[in-house]
Amino acid sequence: MNKKKIWNGNVRDAALSILLEIHENQAYSNLLLNRTIKKYNIDSKDRGLLTELTYGTLQHRITLDYYLEPFVRGKLDHWVRELLRLSIYQIVYLTKIPPHAVVHEAVEIAKRRGHKRIAPTVNGILRSVLREGVRPIEEITDEVERMSIETSHPTWLIRRWIEQYGRDEALAMAHENNHPARMTARVNTLKGNVPDAIAALAREGVEVKKGEIIPESIQSPSGSLANTEAYTNGLLSIQDESSMLPVLALDVRPDMKVLDMCAAPGGKTTFIAEKMGDRGEIYAHDLHDHKLTLIESNAKRLGIQSIHTKSGDSRKLDEVYEPESFDRILVDAPCSGLGVIRRKPEIKYNKTEKDIHALTTIQEELLETAYRLVKRGGVVVYSTCTVDYDENEGMVQKFLAKHDDVSLLPLETFKEIEAVKVNNHLLQVLPQHFGGDGFFVAAFEKK
Repeated sequence: MNKKKIWNGNVRDAALSILLEIHENQAYSNLLLNRTIKKYNIDSKDRGLLTELTYGTLQHRITLDYYLEPFVRGKLDHWVRELLRLSIYQIVYLTKIPPHAVVHEAVEIAKRRGHKRIAPTVNGILRSVLREGVRPIEEITDEVERMSIETSHPTWLIRRWIEQYGRDEALAMAHENNHPARMTARVNTLKGNVPDAIAALAREGVEVKKGEIIPESIQSPSGSLANTEAYTNGLLSIQDESSMLPVLALDVRPDMKVLDMCAAPGGKTTFIAEKMGDRGEIYAHDLHDHKLTLIESNAKRLGIQSIHTKSGDSRKLDEVYEPESFDRILVDAPCSGLGVIRRKPEIKYNKTEKDIHALTTIQEELLETAYRLVKRGGVVVYSTCTVDYDENEGMVQKFLAKHDDVSLLPLETFKEIEAVKVNNHLLQVLPQHFGGDGFFVAAFEKK
C-alpha cells in the first residue's frame, strides 16, 4: 500500500488512514481523531464527517463484515477491507450521501493507494452490494450471535453481559455503545459557578446547559469545549458526569490528607482539590512519569496548588508513606474500560476475558495497599470505568472477605440524584441509565 499523509483534504481518505493506524498501532480512536483534527486544523464541516466516518465504521465493524462477507472472494489486504467497511457504512447508515458517490470515491482512493487491479475489485464488490442489498440480520437463529452482529460486539462479551445483567439490559447497553458520547464538563468552583460558565461560553457563541446529574457539570450539544477561552482560563475541565461520581463518594473536606493512587490524567484529582477548596494535601500518583505532566498542567490551568505528583507502582505506596496516614484514598483502578466503549470503540474488539482476569489481580493489590494506608475512620473509594461484575462487585466482596474491620458506606451523597440507583451500597452505572459512561463506585470505611 502506498503511504499517504493522513490529511490531504479528502475526508474519506483521512478516515481510512485513522482506521488503519488504530488497527496497526492499537492507537486510541478518540486521541488519534482529536490529534488529527487539531494538527491539520480541519474545519468544522469536515470535522463532523471525519468523526462520523471514523467512529461509525469502527463501532459497526462486526456488522459491516457480516454485510460484506457474501461479496468477497479470496483474501483482501487489510487496507482494502477497511476501505470496503468504510464504504458500506456510508451506504447503509448515512442516508444523505448518494451511494454512487460513495462507490466513486472508494474507487478513486483504491487507485491512489493500491495497484491497478485493486480499484476494479473494490468497484465490483460495492456495485454488487448496491445491486443485491445486504443480507438481513434477522435470519440468524442463534440469539447471542444475532445480538453480537446486530450491535457489533463480540459474542463472548454479549454472553457475559447476558449472564450478569439479563438479555434486555445487555442488548440496551450494546446498542447504547454505538451512539455518540455527549460532551460534558465540570465547572471549576474555585473560579466560578455553573451560571458563570454558561454565561462565559454564551459570550463565545457556545451553547451549553446545566448537567443532569452532578451539580458542578454542564452539557454541550455540539462543539468542542476544550477550544474555548473558558477552558483555557481554567473555568472548565472536560469530564463525563459518571467520572465525577467517585469524588462525590469520597466526601472530602478542606485540610484533609488525600491519596489518589491512579490519578492520570487528573480529572478526579483536580475535582478533589476543588471540593476541598484547594486547602489540604492531595498526593497524585501514576505508574508512568510522562502522564504526571497532564495532571500538573491541568492543575496549573485550574489554579490549583494543593496537588503533589509522583510516579511509580502504586501497589508499593506503603513503602513511600506511613501506615494509616491518609483521611481519604481514591482507587480509580486500571480496568477493562468496558464502560467507555462509546468513546473508544476499539476496546470491544481488543479486550478478552483473559485481560479481565489479569486486571482483577492488580485491582486487588491496589485495594490492599489502600487498606494499609488509610486511617482508622478513614474512607477508601474504589471505582472503575467498567461494567464487569468480576472487576466491580466481585472485587468488593473479595476485599470485604479479607478484612472484618472494613464496612461498605451507604453512599449517602447520591440520595438526591434521581437517575443514580444505589443497590446494596454499591453503584453500577450503565451507559443507558442517563447517557453517561459505564462506571462503578464503592466506598469502604476502615473501622
